[in-house]
Amino acid sequence: MRAIRSEHPGTTERRLRAVMVSAGLRGWTMHAKDMTGTPDFYFKRESVAVFVDGCFWHGCPKCGHTPKANRPYWSKKLVRNKQRDSQVRRKLSSSGIKVLRIWECQLRDEPRSCLRKLSMLLERAPRHP
Repeated sequence: MRAIRSEHPGTTERRLRAVMVSAGLRGWTMHAKDMTGTPDFYFKRESVAVFVDGCFWHGCPKCGHTPKANRPYWSKKLVRNKQRDSQVRRKLSSSGIKVLRIWECQLRDEPRSCLRKLSMLLERAPRHP
């Protein structure tokens, strides 16, 4: 597990960033370290946090899987990740921040749909100076 390194921005995050830039979306920051859960993208004026979840690490119901090797470890690890994601969502929501989670496979297969969801959420959000 320690040998697996994450590089920011990851491929999936770069893909969403490219989609947002090409659509002209502005006003976001990447990896807001001062926020619970460190969202991949944060729109401060609209109070919207966006997480791009890897299908393996976050247990995508469509294409996530548990490795056969060391199954008990990975099962517990993936359950803990899902629990943490849920806690982060609750904490951010309770502080007035809207949360959008986008699956890696959704972004790969349907980037326009992901952009539509984000755009709708941004349009509905009240703006803060």
